[in-house]
Amino acid sequence: MRLSILDHGHRRRAKLFLTLTSALSRVDSPDIVKMLLYRPEFLGHPLLELTADSMRGPSYWTAGEREYLAMCTAQLLQCPFCIDTHAELTRIAGHGDIDPDDPASVRPDLRTARAFLATVTCTPDRADSAGVAGMPEHAVLEALHVNLVFNIINRLGNAFGFTLREGQLHSGTRALHRFGYRFPRFLLADGETTRHDDAAENLRHAVLDAPATTDPALRTAAAAGGPLPEPWQSYATTVRDASYKVTDTDINRLTAAGHTEEEIFEVTVAAAVGAAVHGFDAGRRALGHKTAG
Repeated sequence: MRLSILDHGHRRRAKLFLTLTSALSRVDSPDIVKMLLYRPEFLGHPLLELTADSMRGPSYWTAGEREYLAMCTAQLLQCPFCIDTHAELTRIAGHGDIDPDDPASVRPDLRTARAFLATVTCTPDRADSAGVAGMPEHAVLEALHVNLVFNIINRLGNAFGFTLREGQLHSGTRALHRFGYRFPRFLLADGETTRHDDAAENLRHAVLDAPATTDPALRTAAAAGGPLPEPWQSYATTVRDASYKVTDTDINRLTAAGHTEEEIFEVTVAAAVGAAVHGFDAGRRALGHKTAG
């Protein structure tokens, strides 16, 4: 990964867990797992809380259909790591009922939701409920939660340079499916900063408002597209709008300007969460829901 802290900066309990699971599976821990276990109070705990409920909680959508929506979001954001991962999870969780390579294999409601989420992801200010008018509102809201999760993860996967290594696709996808996106609680204990009943609000608070290395004003500006000094401005804009274009050179520019990897991690997460929340709120407003924005 592009930040060494995401490979080697974990707390003792997380290091032991990563070492043990890698030894047992004989496969290196996937980059997504390493990121989620790094400073769980800032990102991992609230994001996993949202993810587990969105991907494996009660829903109008089957687990396979939710994996299919995750894969479609990854395709829109051009995240190879997540495209391959969720195509495989679509096959596993869908028990062969959905072919991730054949859009015609999904039921009409799923095609409708996919089109709505594409607008929310790519042109959120044009989100309109007309295309989902005949669908149960709770189904659209559940699809929006799936989209929120992977609008974040895809951007982070691109920015941090997630890579699938030998054996990880098989072992990682099956572990995710088996455990329902849930991690042992002792790994996330430091991240229990719940303030709201809504998991999405907990995530916003942890990333944008809670104390961290960077000032909340910097993270809020990165999330909202507000004015920032260079090189933060161009970097945060790329993460929000075209994360697949982030390169090692972008990270090197930031470190050459005197910014630490901790600061880069926090601003990257804030920019990704801000872009994802903007789409999420736009989708909810299209349905007539009030939002913080």
